[in-house]
Amino acid sequence: MSAAGGSWASRPHALVRSTAGRLNAPRPALVEAGVDGCPCVVNRQRVALVREEWRVVDRWWTDEPVDRRYFEVVLECGQNVCVYRDRERGCWFTQRA
Repeated sequence: MSAAGGSWASRPHALVRSTAGRLNAPRPALVEAGVDGCPCVVNRQRVALVREEWRVVDRWWTDEPVDRRYFEVVLECGQNVCVYRDRERGCWFTQRA
């Protein structure tokens, strides 16, 4: 930050505002899926249960459409994870529910 703008310490609200939108940012995930497209392994942890599945299709009229297939799963270790496949990019991501 420039001298004219002050330091982050003198403007803590600026730091909070700049990072708030990234708290729930998707993270790339390693996923093995079955023939039906459901995840069997997420980040090297076996899936014990698929609790819910849904699809989001939005902004199809723009240059950046959204087409995602979401799964709420429970891993064998007991952790709950929300994972989705971005069908536009062909990649998997995890995201906090």
